[in-house]
Amino acid sequence: MSTAKQEGFVSALMVGDYQQDRLLALEVFRKRGWRLWITQHRRQAMHYLAGHPVQVVLAESNGPRWNWKRVLADLRRLAHPPQLIVTSPVADESLWAEVFNMGAYDVLARPFRADEVERVVAAARRRYDWPLASLGAV
Repeated sequence: MSTAKQEGFVSALMVGDYQQDRLLALEVFRKRGWRLWITQHRRQAMHYLAGHPVQVVLAESNGPRWNWKRVLADLRRLAHPPQLIVTSPVADESLWAEVFNMGAYDVLARPFRADEVERVVAAARRRYDWPLASLGAV
């Protein structure tokens, strides 16, 4: 069984400028034994996604280089798109509604809290497997 298929293992990509939240996110992933790759650039992110199994992508709500709606559109072109978690310092009801209506997984408030990062990422990882489970592929 490959690492990406192990129960509870998460391979994630964080896209954007996460200077303030980077260390906390890395610590959460390290403690759980999960893998986190971070980039600010679309080209690097898409190259990584093409060659690595990723179940979860975290993207800034208003990233100057690649906002969450463009990330979602790019993810939908993949054969098995990762779940998208939108991160924002203003995680209000209107953003949540827009995120859910457009088909992203959830919104995560910034600055990050370790327990919230762990809970939301783990739930997104479980959701990633649901379409496969319903097809009998898992």
